[in-house]
Amino acid sequence: MVPGSADTDPPPARLSDPDAVIAAVDARLAAFLAEAAAQAARISPAAAELYDPIRAFARRGKRIRALALRWGFEAAGGDAARQPGIDDACVAVELLHAAALIHDDIIDESETRRGSPAVHTAFARSHAEHGFSGAPAHFGTAAAIIAGDLCLSLSEQAHARTGLPHAGAPEAVRRHDDLRRDVMLGQFLDIRIQAAPIAAGDIRERAMEVLTYKSAKYSVEQPLLLGAALAGAGPELLAALSAFGLPLGRAFQLRDDELGVFGDPEATGKPAGDDLLQGKRTVLVGMALTRLDAEDAAWLTAHLGDPGIGAADLGRMRELLRASGAVDEHEALISAEEGAAAAALSRLGELGLGDADLAALRAYAGRLTRRAA
Repeated sequence: MVPGSADTDPPPARLSDPDAVIAAVDARLAAFLAEAAAQAARISPAAAELYDPIRAFARRGKRIRALALRWGFEAAGGDAARQPGIDDACVAVELLHAAALIHDDIIDESETRRGSPAVHTAFARSHAEHGFSGAPAHFGTAAAIIAGDLCLSLSEQAHARTGLPHAGAPEAVRRHDDLRRDVMLGQFLDIRIQAAPIAAGDIRERAMEVLTYKSAKYSVEQPLLLGAALAGAGPELLAALSAFGLPLGRAFQLRDDELGVFGDPEATGKPAGDDLLQGKRTVLVGMALTRLDAEDAAWLTAHLGDPGIGAADLGRMRELLRASGAVDEHEALISAEEGAAAAALSRLGELGLGDADLAALRAYAGRLTRRAA
């Protein structure tokens, strides 16, 4: 470079390779759970059984929350090589996620998760295979509730092991508290929207509340903010990460809701039209109900969550969503949220993230919103 020229070297990349992050978290999580299971075995061989489905469950997953947390840490100047405790924080958020999914499958009465038996299903099958007394389904549900609670406890244990200098700072403590609280509030909002009488015109707004707190915030925005706070980030960077993470989290869940209706079971690991079978009042359903005529809207409402629904009726439900224009409107909303996240990247660039980091975040956004599972 010519001395005195306006050219400057690009800032060095801060964000680690995503595959390397996922591999590191996978290894740390497996080791953590193996250690915990060994401790339980010393209490009783039977106690260790509680960890078997948790360990199997934890081996699978996209690790989008762990990656967001690590990248938030690195965006704020954290160095994972010098401060490996950040991976314990990543393990903690993955265990919180496991707890939420284990309990969610019980609430939704879902028999499968990621193409394998849900934890309560696995425990029920084990009960039957071993000839235990009582009802297998009750045992499965009870054991899975305990397993989910155990994941919450293990999440706290992992977070406490980070040893990071900012872990006890008020900002980091608040972000950690928000992450745990909001996903539970979102879960309650979810079961409430399915049960409470809600006018068709209000479903979209209520459903946006659910997806924001049950998924969008804790899947993307809050892990980014927690990771950054653990590195001592200031308010400007936290605001910029929020501006990127929240709309991206919404787009992620909106895509998930579409896959819950139209996704390929081979890819999603769930039955075809699972959200319709469960009667989920999603943004997509709310859009359709306000677009359909009274007769079709009443038919769709009556068949949402109908346990006796057949393939033909399920096909008609999907066709009503398409023909009403709701799917197109839903896709436009996903695109708008993606656009808001993309626009926020310029501010992150101003705050020191280079082109390589911004490209990594764009690829991450695409991974969350342009997917088949």
